[in-house]
Amino acid sequence: MENGNSELLQEFTEEQVVKLDEIIARFKGKPGGLIPCLEEAQVVLEYLPLPVQKRISEGLNVPLSQVYGVVTFYSFFTMTPRGRHTVRVCLGTACYCRGGKALAENMEREFNLAEGETTEDRRFTYETVRCLGACGLAPVIVVDENVHGRIKAQKMKTVLDEYE
Repeated sequence: MENGNSELLQEFTEEQVVKLDEIIARFKGKPGGLIPCLEEAQVVLEYLPLPVQKRISEGLNVPLSQVYGVVTFYSFFTMTPRGRHTVRVCLGTACYCRGGKALAENMEREFNLAEGETTEDRRFTYETVRCLGACGLAPVIVVDENVHGRIKAQKMKTVLDEYE
């Protein structure tokens, strides 16, 4: 699958493209192989931009619209690079009333991000959630799997500085 390599090599290493082609070859012609192929491709590449989806579409001989439909339907697939750390700010009722909105605004201002975006250095991906189930610790942020409760907007940067 040499065609399209130049476009892929702008974003990925040659080694990653070779691994992608190996993944595609393993799933070619296998019924139900699209989702596992996409999962493995995302593990190797970290995200699934359109050129990767085209490569998978051609390699598995499935319509690009089907590949795109699966990638955009399931929340665990992403078409944009994600950060090394995911920061989730809770905006559930308890957190919102106790300062969650200020935490979200602080995150957006401090890192110049909108919800769902990733910092340019790929350090953080910022998300908001409706409830994290830690209402007694409100307001709460979760960085990766680590819960930080009773966070004040002024202290948020200190907490995030712990994550490289």
